[in-house]
Amino acid sequence: MTALRYPDGHVGHLVTGLQTARSVLADPRFSSLPAGKRSPVKVPGSELSTDALPAGMFVNMDPPEHTRYRRLLSKHFTIRRVRELRPRIQELTDRLLDEMANGDGGPVDLVRAFAKPLPTLVTSELLGLPETDRAEFGRHVDVLFSLSSSGEEMQQSMTTLGGMLHALIAAARKDPGPDILGRLTVETDLNDEELLGITIVLLIAGLETTTNMLALGTYALLRHPEQLAALRADWSLMDDAVEELLRYLSVVQIGPIRVAAEDFLFEGQSIRRGQVVTVSLPAANRDPLGFDDPDTFDIRRGTTRHVAFGSGPHQCMGHHLARLELAIGYESLLRRFPRLELAVPAQEVGTREMMVTYGVLKLPVRW
Repeated sequence: MTALRYPDGHVGHLVTGLQTARSVLADPRFSSLPAGKRSPVKVPGSELSTDALPAGMFVNMDPPEHTRYRRLLSKHFTIRRVRELRPRIQELTDRLLDEMANGDGGPVDLVRAFAKPLPTLVTSELLGLPETDRAEFGRHVDVLFSLSSSGEEMQQSMTTLGGMLHALIAAARKDPGPDILGRLTVETDLNDEELLGITIVLLIAGLETTTNMLALGTYALLRHPEQLAALRADWSLMDDAVEELLRYLSVVQIGPIRVAAEDFLFEGQSIRRGQVVTVSLPAANRDPLGFDDPDTFDIRRGTTRHVAFGSGPHQCMGHHLARLELAIGYESLLRRFPRLELAVPAQEVGTREMMVTYGVLKLPVRW
């Protein structure tokens, strides 16, 4: 744990080690409540009040409130439930690849043609989002995750998103469907504000990280032809490849962020109440004490010890779903296009430095 000065002058801590990251994320003395949180980089909109956050945004809660919401949602993301989704995810994937194949060998932007539409389709069906509104939902999520957005733009997107989701909740109450939102309106006593917060969390989580992993992961494989060749020679390596891509890429590049709820001694270091602690997931996933030769991309590494989905009680609830989407997405793409390659020099592929979640802006490919 290293001292870190935040943009407003606050002196907190930065965690870069794997084991310390796990310890911080599991320790209830490090709070997830928004009060007192600071970002290690200047984030537009961070000066806006958190008082107006919807009640159900459980990622900004501590137990027992956080536990209550997780318990209500967890049954929708069990391994069994996720496995039941495999045929539908495969169907959606094949549909997108069929459309790509009509491009006569490319070039096409893989982000626009595949990496973004697939998680959008899956998440939309899980939540019951109308097809006509899906593109607009995605645009507002992009604004909320961009470090280039102004505070006003973020507030406007949050307000618009809230309005659209309130209409969706009202429709679900009137005619509940089999999707998660419809089932929550029937099976729980959650009010509209709670449902709004939950839906925002699931929408953002479902769209942002998986989109960037699909595109950036494909880019990484194309940049490491020996690894790609090994995968093509043995598709049973796919699950290991997904885990290594998650570790190696670690697309969540800012946070998680916690605030010390009390004064205490942590791993021999004095922590003061109110001090902010930022956990660097990319650094933890490249910790040489946690992984041999951590800067090498090796799909045969065979480890799930990474913290790409976080750790502890706030570990990403949709990690089983994300893993399934990635495995289906990568394998289907690479099988369909055995000669897939970059359509531009690698140095021309722009990356998302100014976004909370790392990735590529565009990925021109051909086959």
